Amino acid sequence: MTLYFLVKYLHVAGAIVILGTGTGIAFFMLMAHRSRDAAFIARTAETVVIADMLFTLTAVLLQPVSGGVLMWLSSTTWSERWLMTSLGLYAVAGLFWVPVIFMQIEMRDLARKAAEQNQKLPPRYFALFHRWFLFGIPGFGSVMAILWLMIAKPL
Repeated sequence: MTLYFLVKYLHVAGAIVILGTGTGIAFFMLMAHRSRDAAFIARTAETVVIADMLFTLTAVLLQPVSGGVLMWLSSTTWSERWLMTSLGLYAVAGLFWVPVIFMQIEMRDLARKAAEQNQKLPPRYFALFHRWFLFGIPGFGSVMAILWLMIAKPL
């Protein structure tokens, strides 16, 4: 096994973690939201926040490191259009993902408070969920496009 193969394996594994965690988080948050059960939403959002911090954040931080090492090992230059496009999309994904973390935390807190007080979810929760959902489209779409660029290198 070469160093290049090992780093490439870690890089691909990181991409899988980002996509898998993102998909799982979206699914579980959507299912909890559909229940309209504040206690269930609070518990789900609590787990989602932990998963995002533990898995997604770790992979997001390691991707540029492993990608940089792959560039160095393969003598890839910054002038490669697929790479520059991927990095631009990575920035877009980050611009949409970072606010989502804070939205998830606030949705968790709002749902927890509603459950503790035996009240309905407040309008702010629904506004946040709507925004959270919309932010997921360009955020997740960017990651899907990066994966394609990483494999196909069409540009």
